[in-house]
Amino acid sequence: MLGDRDFRTTIKNSIEAVGRELDYKIDLEDFGKIHVSEVTRCIRRSFYDRLDGLEPQRSRFSDLLGGMFRKLEYGSKPAQYSLDNLKLEGQADMIADDIVMIFKSVDVFPDDPFAKDILYMNACMWIYDKIDGVIIYINSKGKETSFSVTRDKKMFEETVRRVRTFEALLKEKKTPIVEPSIECSTCQYYERCFVHKRESKTINLMNLLGSTKGGSGIIDEKE
Repeated sequence: MLGDRDFRTTIKNSIEAVGRELDYKIDLEDFGKIHVSEVTRCIRRSFYDRLDGLEPQRSRFSDLLGGMFRKLEYGSKPAQYSLDNLKLEGQADMIADDIVMIFKSVDVFPDDPFAKDILYMNACMWIYDKIDGVIIYINSKGKETSFSVTRDKKMFEETVRRVRTFEALLKEKKTPIVEPSIECSTCQYYERCFVHKRESKTINLMNLLGSTKGGSGIIDEKE
């Protein structure tokens, strides 16, 4: 806090505003259109976003990496894949030389691409009718590592199954089962799936000991 201005709040509000602008554009009321991002992560989270949404917490500009690429001149445009009565929507970050690309920010480089990123990339390759894709991970120092992915039919069939399941749950307003993952702790719906988060407090040990001297808080070893 400097003077009367809370810069931390200003930065937080700025990140949230940019995040809303860069997010995938999803028509929450049209159950006939499902976005790939909704079914390649926790479906329960996507369900709440559709029917009883809360604003997610964004804390870093690096979390917005993919959206920034999509907004650039060479970013890719949204596309659809027809599934009879459903439309599967998706958007890669870039497409260059017939190669689909998505960019993700990480603190530590993974040994293998994350499962949700592979599912998302694979679906995008089917939507754009491309054979090859690359998932690029970038850390806070600007270094990158990448993984090549080839289109896979069985993996896409699993995504389609999740699309149809998600649509049915939306229509029935039936809450999906919990899909535990490392992302649960930062999910805005954590307390709807698990116990209420307990707020931790910092305790000054010296002050605590000082306040109990001579009182009943200290046990006399002679007793």
